Amino acid sequence: MDPMAFGLLGLALLVGVVGLFFGLADPGRRRMSQRARRLVAGPTGRRAPRGGPSLVRQRRGGLDDLVNRLTPRPDALRARLAATGLHISIGRYGLICAGLAGGIPLVLMLKGMSPPGAILLGALAGLGVPHMAVGWLAKRRRGKFAKLFPEAIGLLVRGLKAGLPVTETIGVAGREISDPVGAEFRRVSHEVRLGQSLEDAMWATAKRLNLAEFNFLVITLSVQRETGGNLAETLENLDDILRKRQAMKLKVKAMSSEAVASAGIIGCLPFVMSGILFLVSRDYIMTLFKSPLGLVLLAGAVTSMVMGIGVMMKMVSFDI
Repeated sequence: MDPMAFGLLGLALLVGVVGLFFGLADPGRRRMSQRARRLVAGPTGRRAPRGGPSLVRQRRGGLDDLVNRLTPRPDALRARLAATGLHISIGRYGLICAGLAGGIPLVLMLKGMSPPGAILLGALAGLGVPHMAVGWLAKRRRGKFAKLFPEAIGLLVRGLKAGLPVTETIGVAGREISDPVGAEFRRVSHEVRLGQSLEDAMWATAKRLNLAEFNFLVITLSVQRETGGNLAETLENLDDILRKRQAMKLKVKAMSSEAVASAGIIGCLPFVMSGILFLVSRDYIMTLFKSPLGLVLLAGAVTSMVMGIGVMMKMVSFDI
């Protein structure tokens, strides 16, 4: 191995080990102990009196500040991480990206790939894999939230009809409804108890969730606060609309299931046949990957397959 490749290999090893160690390590116990010490210690570092602990403003770590400066849109990234419902800091996300970008080239170069190609694939994986994983986690959480949200609206309606105030009904919904709906309602209730207005707390949650169903609730509460009226009746109508909307989505999903299954079968068939040919006649299938004409045909096949699957998925995608 030439000196340049050896240096790149060492750099990739260092970045990968450091990134994966700090990114995947669970810092929960350390953060809990630090918060406990901050609650017990006063502003001067001495133990607080028995009258009550002094809350010290928590500062961001140096790693979070570094990633915050290097990221073009840190607020958008922070919102994406918050939408997953997991306590992933922007610094930890950056370390995971760095670990993948450094560890994958190491493995590929040990397997014999050239350093430029391995580094390019590592950079693409370090940027793409965490981004797709965060998007998938946020989408799954939004799906669970939308599924349970009509039950929360119905509970709010029953609480308002029983004479409870809005803030109290939101707290009851947070205790009675399963997560993630219960977690978000509990967070809104806690923020209101700490002095934030209900409207601001609801809009902050709506921005974090980025879900149309929750936006309907926030708009309803905002309009009712300005114009007045029977809030229970308004939320009951909203509950009916959300349930009909969810039923329509399920109907569309059932009607489009055939096209989705066809897209899945067509997309998996070339890979299945390639695997069978690789087991039966390895030399025959490897010609496709070794010859220049085979690589051109392979690129054209992958492009046409991706375009076809994209068109089929677009045909069965409806905005309700």
